[in-house]
Amino acid sequence: MSLSEPAAPRPADLLAAMPFAARLGIELREATADRAVGSLAWSPEVCTAGGALHGGALMALADSVGAVCAYLNLPAGAAGTSTVESKTNFLRAVTAGQVLATARPLHAGGTLLVVQTDLRDDRDRLVGQTTQTQIVLRGSGA
Repeated sequence: MSLSEPAAPRPADLLAAMPFAARLGIELREATADRAVGSLAWSPEVCTAGGALHGGALMALADSVGAVCAYLNLPAGAAGTSTVESKTNFLRAVTAGQVLATARPLHAGGTLLVVQTDLRDDRDRLVGQTTQTQIVLRGSGA
């Protein structure tokens, strides 16, 4: 990193900007433009019938980690991002342990960013996959 480049944001600072994610118990472990990684532990408070982690909690995990990845890929002069589309495929239930979310950019353009987030359980099994589109926000009135 050169002296003129700003320091990369710390994962804790990025998570602090997302109070809903913090309230759910999402932890952000890694945050770079190439990859963002976060996790959510199973707990009864975020479950649905049968003790399965609620799909909404899994989607919130994917959206939060994906948003960090999108934010770190913003073009110069952008004010932020906002999710405009999100699609999740659920592949298996999570009834214990934690879910690890790994987000990677598929497209980082000047108007739209597309991020794919894989959700894996403690046994490294794919439990879900989310693809989201984020719009690039410009200026304070965007």
